[in-house]
Amino acid sequence: MPVRHYLRPVAFVDAPFLLDGEVARLAGGMLFFSAVEIAAVENGRRTGLDLVPVGQIEAVIDRLGPTARKAWTNIVAPRAPLQLGARTIRLDQPQVMGILNVTPDSFSDGGRFGAPEAAADVGFAMATAGAALIDVGGESTRPGAKPVWEQDEAARIEPVVRRLAGSGTAVSIDTRKALVMETALAAGAGLVNDVSALTFDPDAAKVVARASCPIVLMHHLGTPETMQDSPHYESPVQYAVYDWLEARIEAAIAAGIAREQILVDPGIGFGKTVQHNLAVLNHLALYHGLGCPIVLGASRKRMIGALSGEAPADQRLPGSLALALKAADQGVQIVRVHDVPETVQALRLWRGLRDAALTPG
Repeated sequence: MPVRHYLRPVAFVDAPFLLDGEVARLAGGMLFFSAVEIAAVENGRRTGLDLVPVGQIEAVIDRLGPTARKAWTNIVAPRAPLQLGARTIRLDQPQVMGILNVTPDSFSDGGRFGAPEAAADVGFAMATAGAALIDVGGESTRPGAKPVWEQDEAARIEPVVRRLAGSGTAVSIDTRKALVMETALAAGAGLVNDVSALTFDPDAAKVVARASCPIVLMHHLGTPETMQDSPHYESPVQYAVYDWLEARIEAAIAAGIAREQILVDPGIGFGKTVQHNLAVLNHLALYHGLGCPIVLGASRKRMIGALSGEAPADQRLPGSLALALKAADQGVQIVRVHDVPETVQALRLWRGLRDAALTPG
C-alpha cells in the first residue's frame, strides 16, 4: 500500500494577533494553531512523524499531494451551521447534545423516565439548561445489548419526539433503523444520529437522503453484542478510525446525502479498548481533516470508570466534564452528554476564557 499522510493541528495558541501567516484558524471556530503534525502510515505502521509550522505548510502540502491538500483545506474550512427546522445551531463554538434514553436497559439511565410525558419533561429541562438539541433513543447500544424490534423502538420514541419538537426544541433521533428514522422525522426530529453509520439498515441512507436532514456517522467495530470482544485494528486506531469514517462519508454522498449534512463521531467505546479510546481522544483534532463537524459521545463511558477506581456510571461526572473540555480544546463542535447543566456551565467557562483571549488588549 502507498504511504498515506495524516494531518493533525497542534501547538494551539491563545489568539492570532501579531502572528499573521504563522497561525491558522481551526474549522472556523474559536481555536488557532501554529503547527501541523504530519504522520506517514504505510502497511499499517506509522513510518514517519513531522512537525511543520503553519508558515511552511503550503510548501509541504504541495510535495505530499492531493490527499494531504484535501485534508488541509478541510481543516481550515468553516463548518456551516446546522438547520433543524426553524432552529439554527452554530458550529463556530462547542454545543451540547443532551442524551435522552427512553429505554429500559441503557447503561446509565435505562428505565429512569417512565411515561413519555416524563421523558419529554426531562428533555425540556435539558434544553432550558442550555442543550442545543436533545438526542432521543429507544434502543440501547451498550456493550452486550440485544436488538429491539423496530416497531417497539418507534413506539417508544414517537410521543417523546413529538412532544419535544412541538414545543420548538431541536431534536435528534438516535437509531440504526430506517422505520424509526422515518417515524422520528415525521414527529419533528431534525437530525439522525446513527451509531452504525448507515451500515445496519439498507434503507436508512434512502430515508436520510429523502429527508435532506443532517446525519451523524459514528465509527464502530462489530455490533453492540460483540463489539467489546477483543477489538483489534490493523493500523494505529486513530488512523483506522479516520479511514473508516472517510469511506462512510463517501458512501453517504453516493447515496444522495449532501456532504454539508454529514457529521462524524469517532465512536468512543464502540469496539475499542481503553487504550484505543485514549488514542482516539488524544488525536481528536485529526478528524477535522474529514471536513465534517465532529460529535463526541464520551459521557459516563466505561473508560472513565476504568481510570478512576471503577467508579459506577452515576459517579462519572468529573471524568465526563474532563472529556468534554478536552473535546472543546480540540475543536469538537458537539459534545453528547447525560449531565447537561454541568457540561453547559463548564463550556461557558471555557468560552469565557476563549473570548478573553480573543479580545485585543
